[in-house]
Amino acid sequence: MRVDRIELRLLRLPLVHPFRTSFGRTDEKTFILVRLLAGGLEAWGECVAGATPYYSAETTVTAWHVLAEFLGPTLVGLDFGHPREVFPAFHAVRGHNMAKAALEMATWDLYARREGQPLSGVLGGIRTRIASGVSIGIQESFDQLAAKIRAELDAGYRRVKIKIEPGWDVDVVRRVRERFGDIPLMVDANAAYTLGDADHLAALDAFGLMMIEQPLDEDDLTDHARLQRRLKTAICLDESIHSPRTARDAIDAGACRVVNIKPGRLGGFAESIAVHDLCAAAGLPVWHGGMLESGIGRVHNIHLSALPNFTLPGDVAASRRYFVPDLVEPAVEVAPDGTIVVPTGPGLGVEVDADRIARATLRFEALAR
Repeated sequence: MRVDRIELRLLRLPLVHPFRTSFGRTDEKTFILVRLLAGGLEAWGECVAGATPYYSAETTVTAWHVLAEFLGPTLVGLDFGHPREVFPAFHAVRGHNMAKAALEMATWDLYARREGQPLSGVLGGIRTRIASGVSIGIQESFDQLAAKIRAELDAGYRRVKIKIEPGWDVDVVRRVRERFGDIPLMVDANAAYTLGDADHLAALDAFGLMMIEQPLDEDDLTDHARLQRRLKTAICLDESIHSPRTARDAIDAGACRVVNIKPGRLGGFAESIAVHDLCAAAGLPVWHGGMLESGIGRVHNIHLSALPNFTLPGDVAASRRYFVPDLVEPAVEVAPDGTIVVPTGPGLGVEVDADRIARATLRFEALAR
């Protein structure tokens, strides 16, 4: 299989509601889409790098440069039999996993369309529906947070995640428990704490949380292991897991009991499947994180979440929480029972709206062989 043409598009879409974490507020999503053309077929990928280098060192600017100058030319010149060959072909480029993932995931879509199978089928998925959780950013007041939690529970979401930071943590979780009782609840710190906060974080043990996500720095497995030994609540690692090797190291060190898989962070589907399998073998559950993706990236996430060890609800929510209108038809919807249907058509299994993409496009470039 060879790719005839790669198209890069930089898009900007306004968010329905601002989203705030410990490292800042997002009002709009600027991101890169890739479109592959090969043998009369088209396929799509989304780069989850943002406009700022806060979650990751990658940004839309760095990703565009690496895609246009290095990864794109490599893929256009590559003759591959299976998408698993694509990530190794990018080995000469160090890092830049989000840029790599955009192309690698698009080749899986292309391969599935050629085979006439849904993307979940070629990835190894077993589910026809996935459980959906929701992520709620830091709010201006507890009343605003409570109103959002009530709305998401009424919409059927099976798990609520709230973002925390110093000054917006233990008391907020206590009040959520008092207001909403024993709902499936977790918190996400986005690396806002240090090991010196261990006693403070241990106070969260009283609230029966599913997990505390990424409390410490992304490159600090040793302190995460020390912190996990001091907590009853499971630590989930997100930013720290950027390869199967770091997943293995985290498991061996006892740095976490749960892993958040984001294919953009890992470099695509093949590396994500490897982490999924490592965690399954070690008895650690995984769930799928979110990066404020458009419908294209969101549907990619749905297909990966159909794999067997994705046993916890992921941050794969309805399109309407983020973008109206979205870029795909039908838009992603959450059923009253808190599940999302895994599309059954070839590849992504949804229609991409070219007019909406054109209206949101800020920049375009094509590479061809």
